[in-house]
Formats: sequence, structure tokens, C-alpha cells
Amino acid sequence: MDQTTASIVVVVTMFLMLGTGVWVALALAGVGFVAMALFTTRPVGMVMATNIWGASTSWTLTALPLFIWMGEILFRTRISSDMFKGLAPWTGWLPGRLMHVNIIGCTIFAAVSGSSAATAATIGRMTIPELNRRGYDPMMTIGSLAGAGTLGLLIPPSIIMIVYGVAADVSIARLFIAGVIPGIVLTGLFMAYVGGWSLLKPGRVPPREPSRSFAEKIRDTGALIPVMLLIVAVLGSIYVGIATPTEAAGIGVLGSLVLALATGTLNWTTFRDSLFGAAHTSCMIGFILAGAAFLTVAMGYTGIPRLLAEWITTMQLSPAALLVALTAFFIVMGCFLDGISMVVLTTSVILPMVQQAGIDLLWFGIYIIIVVEMAQITPPVGFNLFVLQAMTGRNIFTIGKASLPFFLLMMVMVALLWLFPGMVTWLPSMMIG
Repeated sequence: MDQTTASIVVVVTMFLMLGTGVWVALALAGVGFVAMALFTTRPVGMVMATNIWGASTSWTLTALPLFIWMGEILFRTRISSDMFKGLAPWTGWLPGRLMHVNIIGCTIFAAVSGSSAATAATIGRMTIPELNRRGYDPMMTIGSLAGAGTLGLLIPPSIIMIVYGVAADVSIARLFIAGVIPGIVLTGLFMAYVGGWSLLKPGRVPPREPSRSFAEKIRDTGALIPVMLLIVAVLGSIYVGIATPTEAAGIGVLGSLVLALATGTLNWTTFRDSLFGAAHTSCMIGFILAGAAFLTVAMGYTGIPRLLAEWITTMQLSPAALLVALTAFFIVMGCFLDGISMVVLTTSVILPMVQQAGIDLLWFGIYIIIVVEMAQITPPVGFNLFVLQAMTGRNIFTIGKASLPFFLLMMVMVALLWLFPGMVTWLPSMMIG
């Protein structure tokens, strides 16, 4: 059979396996097995065993469970609950007032969590009751939380950055640093929208609360200082070259345990639950990556990626046109798959096209993470929407409607990345080591 037939068989097999509810990891490995068994003469069992073992024992992946564990520890401490109290006094003068706590809180927690759903759940648990009690517009509360929660993927240390870095063979340390400026810019876009919306609809924003003295504000913000120091220690050690991402993750875990102990929330139950939560998430992601590693090799043996790259070349698509097509493709996929599955499912096929178009893989990593962020708030399979549905009891399509402006702002961010690629590449180029 020719490669066109092989491509059709692979796509149909993938949709059949995913549509029947097979685990993503098993679906990936199963598609690779079918592709190799039907379209190559290679020993399938030996290739599968070798590549799954190699992917599972990669030293690069050791940072993954450690960063997940760091987020799990902080998720269960009093530090997260002090965040609203510490941020609220500083946002009262802004248009939109305490609505900005959603965005700033998600930005800060994203830098210690690495997970979009965990960021939305942690900040939402604190802010939704407070904002509702104070009379803020519930749709804007939900929408800003859904949008800002996705920053957990973009602001380092990000779990999906590690996944992409392993799959695309891109430096994870450089990916972490590359996400800093786009993360700050996207945060600014979200805050600008909330401010503009509140100026256009002043009747839907409660009146300003009584001002507090500077000393009182500083006292309330004191609980955030340890978290900020932890963020600086983790990212700063990577940036200046004194620690690898894995070593920085170890620093993060140790710092999280110290902070939990200092706040009196570290006990056996907290420690056990955080460890089990991290192990569960890490095993799930590791299993998916192992299946994806085998699928990547299988695709290489069948020649399908090379065929697609040649097809893209014959179409004479400009890099901009290719990115527009890929953005539409990922948005559609985001309606049915979670972010990590999207990355590992498509990397083996899409990266050859991207390289053929001359697009920098570091820049493309940040681009694909922002597009995956968009998928987190697209129904019917948007993880952030599921989290907010459970917390508010509202229909998932209602939550999706509230999130739509923030979805559009992420599309604006993609355009800004294309117009100003230095947002991604400048800071990594200044790294030491």
C-alpha cells in the first residue's frame, strides 16, 4: 500500500480507538502497532519495547513529577487561601477592581503549579465566593477565571512545556524562560479587557470599597512573599545556569515543604495526599508519552510525516498560512481532546512540516502552548470548563460563552507572537549556561 492509504488507515484507526473510549496512551501505541504491522517489515514488538522503555527512563522527564508534586503541596496549604487577602487591597483602584484578583492570582499560582486545571480550581475556590458575595458580575467572574486559569500552561514551570520539550527535543530550560514574557503580555491583555469592560459597563461593577492604609496593605500581602521567593528561586536558578530544570524542581519541592511546615499545614494527610496526587498525574502523563514515543517512531518508519512535509512544500504555503491552518486544526481538536493529548498526538506529524517551513521549534513550542490554552476553554472537552462547571453548577456552554472574549484575546496573542517573535526568543538568548 502507498503512503496515502497508510495515512487514511492511521487516521481512521486513531478516531476509532479514541471514539470507543480507549485510553489515549493505549490508542497511541495501538495506532503505532497497526501502522508498523501493516505498512513496514520491521519487528514491531522489538521496536515497541525499545522505544517505550527509552521514553519511560528519560532523565529529562524527572522534572515532571517533581514540579507536579510542588504544585500539589502548595495546593493543599494555607498559602493559596491567603492569596485573595494579599492581592485584594492592591487592585481596588483599578477599573474592574477585585476582578483582577482572578487574573493576578492565576498568574502567581501558575508559576508554582504548572497545571491549568489546578490553577483555575485553586484560585476559583477562593475568589468565586468572595466576588459573588461582593456583587461582581458572575459571568465576568467565570470568564476571567477560565481564561486566566490557562496561564498555568504558559507560565513556567509548565507541565506541557516539559511534554513538548521531550517530544520535540527542545531545551526545557529555554522553553521555561521563553514563556515568561508571553505569559506577562497575555496577563496584561486579560487585565486590559477586564478594565475596558468595567469602564463600558460601570453599573455591573460594585462601588469601590473603603481604602486602607499602606501599612495594612503590606501586612496583608506578607503571606505572598514566601511564594514569590520560591518562584524566583526556581526560575532564577534555571535562568542564571546554576540548576537544570530537574534540579530546580527539587528546589521547588523542598521549598514547598518548608513553606507548608512554616504555615502549620504540613501533616501526614497533606503529605500523603500531595504525594498520591502527584504520582497519579505523573503516571498518566508518562504513560501517554510512552505511547507517543512509539507512535512517533512508527510514523517515521511508514514515511507519513515525510509525505506530509512534501505535500506542504508542493502547496507553497507561506509560514503564516501554515500557522493559520494549524491554529484552525488545533482549535477543532481542542473540542475533543485535552492539551497534553493534542501535543503528543500531533508532534510526530506536524514538526516535520514546521521545520520544512523554517519555523523555530522554540518559538513554535510557545505558539502551540497558547493554542492548547485556547482548547482548555472550548466546549465540549475544555478542562477548565469542567472545573468551573463543578464549582458553579452552571451549564458548560454558558461557561464557554463567558470565556469567549478570553479565547479571542488568546488569538490576538498568537498574532502578536507572529509579529514580534522576539517576545519568545529574546530572554532565552540572554540565558547563562
